[in-house]
Amino acid sequence: MRLTTFSYRGETRIGALIIKGGRDCVLDLNRAANLPTDMLQFLQRGEAAIVQASRAVASADDRYLLPLSDLMLLAPVPRPGKIVCVGHNYHGHTGATPPAFPDIFAKFANVVIGPDQPIVVTRASRQVDYEGELAVVIGTRAKYIDEAHALDAVAGYTIFNDVTARDYQKRTSQWTLGKSFDSFGPMGPVLVTPDDIGDASNLDLTLWVNGEQYQHTNTRDLIFSIPFLIAYLSQAMTLEPGDVISTGTPSGTGASRTPPAFLKPGDEVRICIEKIGELANPVVAE
Repeated sequence: MRLTTFSYRGETRIGALIIKGGRDCVLDLNRAANLPTDMLQFLQRGEAAIVQASRAVASADDRYLLPLSDLMLLAPVPRPGKIVCVGHNYHGHTGATPPAFPDIFAKFANVVIGPDQPIVVTRASRQVDYEGELAVVIGTRAKYIDEAHALDAVAGYTIFNDVTARDYQKRTSQWTLGKSFDSFGPMGPVLVTPDDIGDASNLDLTLWVNGEQYQHTNTRDLIFSIPFLIAYLSQAMTLEPGDVISTGTPSGTGASRTPPAFLKPGDEVRICIEKIGELANPVVAE
């Protein structure tokens, strides 16, 4: 399934993106299956809610279908409990010697925006950069989970842009502040369940700025795999439904270009990940 959080006539709800009669539509899962209108509450219901939603999608009653053009897609998980990010996790983006352990840092829920919502270039920074990433959304409470069973905790996958103020990031050894400006976490357009993804360790990822390709990779080049990351993190923290793990960005960031190419008002960033779709965001001045 391709799960969404959307806004329609002033209300925020959750749905499933489907094609019916040649049209892109969203099935309102609250009306169609009496499921919650909030993604976190939906995920907290676990496998039973996924099964209920799947049955509603299979029957797709026209009364509960909304044309995609009539609504606005939001970030699939608008207020995650945790946003855990991984640095230096692609071969080719880490130097000659891969790190021995994942480089873990956090972002906060204030960063999250959805498709087509603007990345705001803060007046505090002159070095706002993009980072296209595959994000994993947790669906089951997990503590001390082993790597062999780690994917059982996954609700689905989405696209995440780990936007970063490089000048703030470099001020100290801790990256958090440079990662946590408002709007610095575009996410979406949908949350795709594992049955529709298949092997998440073999997905093409491409990022463009103003139509020019700046990043391109495949998730098979991850240094630390998704099961490893989930198991590793669960040794330290309890992972909860709706938590987001963003798995890292490949080479090609603006800071690494010659000369550096930071985001500026008027730009557009597009990220495409195979089997998920495309996340596009304009860039505006504060």
